[in-house]
Amino acid sequence: MRDSQRMAVIGGVAAVVVGATGFGVYALVGEDESGAGDGHKVASADGKNPAEQGPLSAEEVRTAAGEFLDAWSAGDGPKAAALTDDEQAATKALAAFGKEARVSQLKFTPGKASKTDVPFGVKARITHGGQRAAWSYDSRLEVVRDKKSGEAVVRWEPAVLHPKLKKGQSVETGEAGTPPIKAVDRNGTELTKDEHPSLAGTLADLRKRYGAKTDGTPGIETRIVDSKGKDTGTTLRTLSKGEPGTLKTTLDLPTQQAAEAAIADKPKAAVVAVKPSTGEILALANSPAEGFNTALQGSYAPGSTMKVVTAAMLLDKGLAVPAKQHPCPKYFTYGHWKFQNDDKFEIKGGTFSQSFARSCNTAFISQAPELEDDSLTKEARDVFGIGLNWQTGTATFDGKVPVQSDAQMGASLIGQGGVRMNPLTMASVSATVKSGVFKQPYLVSPSLDDRTFAKAPRTMKPQVADDLRQLMRTTATGGTAAEAMAGASGDFGAKTGSAEVDGQKKPNAWFTAYRDDVAAAAVVPASGHGGEYAGPVVRKVLDAG
Repeated sequence: MRDSQRMAVIGGVAAVVVGATGFGVYALVGEDESGAGDGHKVASADGKNPAEQGPLSAEEVRTAAGEFLDAWSAGDGPKAAALTDDEQAATKALAAFGKEARVSQLKFTPGKASKTDVPFGVKARITHGGQRAAWSYDSRLEVVRDKKSGEAVVRWEPAVLHPKLKKGQSVETGEAGTPPIKAVDRNGTELTKDEHPSLAGTLADLRKRYGAKTDGTPGIETRIVDSKGKDTGTTLRTLSKGEPGTLKTTLDLPTQQAAEAAIADKPKAAVVAVKPSTGEILALANSPAEGFNTALQGSYAPGSTMKVVTAAMLLDKGLAVPAKQHPCPKYFTYGHWKFQNDDKFEIKGGTFSQSFARSCNTAFISQAPELEDDSLTKEARDVFGIGLNWQTGTATFDGKVPVQSDAQMGASLIGQGGVRMNPLTMASVSATVKSGVFKQPYLVSPSLDDRTFAKAPRTMKPQVADDLRQLMRTTATGGTAAEAMAGASGDFGAKTGSAEVDGQKKPNAWFTAYRDDVAAAAVVPASGHGGEYAGPVVRKVLDAG
């Protein structure tokens, strides 16, 4: 309490009581005649420096808040800080508010106090370089009685500066991170998150990675930062939005639009298209569009689409020949686990081509005794590039084919067990079959940041590539993929998949295929058979490419 106010209180009725021990003198002060307050003073043990105690009067609240705001608006941070209960913290914060937030010309309009809370409006000017902007918002402060002095002071907290500020945070005005980008497709057509919601997450990631590498300029923002100066994501005022720099991607607008349309009516699905001759990603889409980027980062058991990789391994090892007889019994036990085909079918005296086209599980698992535990892992990595560190230009999950044994190894041959893929990796598998060599998928040219693409240690044997293309062609014309690929022209092939998931009534539907120089793959979780639910998605994308 200020001296002028203290005299009014002291003028009240007082009684002095001397303790029996003589250790202290206490002044008991009642309300003054004018009713200015109901506080009282308590003297120290030596009877000096009496400190005001008790509830604050409305006048004390108004005066303390007014003096603090007056000092702050006058630019006298030290004086304003001295009128708080934490002078050191307030001094530092008020100085930073002017220096780091670039705030000047402060004007406050106190509102009607509610007991000890005082709301106030803030009008300020932010200056950064040659840019100026008006800034207004509402805040509040609380007046408390200082425990030592008894004075009415402002309780210091970061929220006094701005209501969104928390402990350890501060306000800063400066460049808003990396410059915005204008992402364009391979032909220069702009791609925005508003028109292509499926690309929102990817576009944000591209800005973070490449914004500073374009010819754009960052915007200027007043924002909240943490104790280390890191942006918390809360922007308080935008002075300028910045100029976007153009970033060319490998996406193809017609293919992208087809991918989005193909899954628009599905509650959950994802699809990716790549260009086999180059590895360029032509399209990616997810449903829901604002959800997780399953297309590039999903991790699902791929089911029988994995048989493309397994078939390549069996062909390479001489354990299968397309036109020769190959076992496809109803059941086959491996690793103490009894495997069976869909509806327990069997193909008596059939060829490997027929088993592949009909997606016979036992035709593949029956070869498990002839394999090493790491045989499939090596084939997937060394020939198809699965599990290598792909440098696509954005965040991706590049597949996983772990070394397994016994029943789990047998299950991995048909895309179950520990095998994990997504539409990107499975589109790449079809692209590798089409081109005969793994070409790492990418979304942004490596010339922009000198990335080094992943390279498969081994190239597929020409005969194996020819055989695989024929197997996938047979599947697309007379096998499980025939309905989805009906009427297709050109050079094409496909493979279906239905991955069982524990606790899920319906399997995840998969489909991977290529047609001329476009390869695509899709997953539709918890829907049913791949040819029926994922096949039409891929077909629409292939037709647009």
